[in-house]
Amino acid sequence: MKILILGAGQVGRTAASHLSREEANEVTVVDNNEEALRDLQERLEVRTVVGNAAHPPVLEAAGAGEADVMVALTSSDEVNMMACEVAFALFRTPTKIARIRAAEYTDRAELFGADALAVDVFISPERLVTEYVERLIHHPGTLQVLDFADGKVRLVAVRARGGGPLVGHKLRELSAHLPKMEVRVVAIYRDGRSVAPEGDAVIGEGDEVFFLAAREDIARVTSEMRKGDETVRRIVIAGGGNIGFRLAKTLEHSNQVKLIERDARRARRISELLEKAIVLHGDAADEELLIEENIDSANVFAAMTNSEEANILSAMLAKRLGAHKVMALINKPSYTELVEAGSIDIAVSPQTITIGSLLAHVRRGDVVRVHALRRGAAEAIEAIVHGDERSSRVVGRMVAEIPLPEGASIGAVVRGDTVIMAHHDTVVRADDHVILFLADRRHLEAVEKLFLRATR
Repeated sequence: MKILILGAGQVGRTAASHLSREEANEVTVVDNNEEALRDLQERLEVRTVVGNAAHPPVLEAAGAGEADVMVALTSSDEVNMMACEVAFALFRTPTKIARIRAAEYTDRAELFGADALAVDVFISPERLVTEYVERLIHHPGTLQVLDFADGKVRLVAVRARGGGPLVGHKLRELSAHLPKMEVRVVAIYRDGRSVAPEGDAVIGEGDEVFFLAAREDIARVTSEMRKGDETVRRIVIAGGGNIGFRLAKTLEHSNQVKLIERDARRARRISELLEKAIVLHGDAADEELLIEENIDSANVFAAMTNSEEANILSAMLAKRLGAHKVMALINKPSYTELVEAGSIDIAVSPQTITIGSLLAHVRRGDVVRVHALRRGAAEAIEAIVHGDERSSRVVGRMVAEIPLPEGASIGAVVRGDTVIMAHHDTVVRADDHVILFLADRRHLEAVEKLFLRATR
């Protein structure tokens, strides 16, 4: 597949890194910054073109006429949208994806209809991150909560903690603890290494456990892995930018929300737009301010400013002062593992969250949802099964008979409105949505081939 990426910023580099590692892809990156492109070319097998991403000669030189997919990820919404318009008008590029951040655009659905802007898919990182953090807040004790099949089933990551009924016991005992509940553990990581999630595997304290369950069952399953997670009521948000404001607006009717913003004019503006949340003008890394606002009674402190250094410092301070759970928005992948090993409970990576949404639109086969896991080393995929028993290697076969590569497993099958947790004898049918876990994304191509639309 020929993929054209516009923009070599954080998201563009992450997209190029993911997509260029797949043998079937030819990736070209366009940016004004020669130095950024030179650095990218030294690390990845990509072609680069210097220039304005929306200019016709630049797009032509980059191969927009031969590209299967163009992904516009520059820092400018307007450049991204114009690039899609030019690619459609001059080169008829089949699939055009644009990163669009401003709510003034994304909240107007009519802009992206069939007869409107030539943007086939728009990705809003702020909206995706807000939804991601909201799910974490609504499910205490979780490290990740990811939707599949329109929310019918969710993949959840938790850190096993002493006191959880299943900790120190074999995985097969989970069904005895929750006899009327459909749940499937798809992966276990211990000290960074994968442990096969078989019935005899013992859940140890500190293990990172990934399980699939229906939305309404998440709390019960989580309680098997850890005890003592409190209901979230009081939330403090640092930063009143796009993400902080969206998060406050989403949570203010269900929780007690305080938002801290450094810029006086911005603080005044968002205080007028929010209905119940309390907006404070100040520095979230100000110890006196946090003590004055009773940070030790906060269930969650979420640092969502544009500065990852400020997010790290304020989250560490809030934790030291007694905030029960802290999370920080962090862009640099190298920081993520570092801070999660310390006093910060969850590092939220916009790149990882955004790339999952992007990958669903460039995967081969009928892949409708992709989530990057463990800083991109693993993936969870939702694919639709097509064909019949003669034309497909999946239809009509039991899960145990499907030739999945090493480290790949089918966790659940969604058939209409019914969620079926996959066992070795579960038979896959045409039009099923299959949820797969890949412990090693290097085997992705083999999985994709299984779900390519059958041709006669």
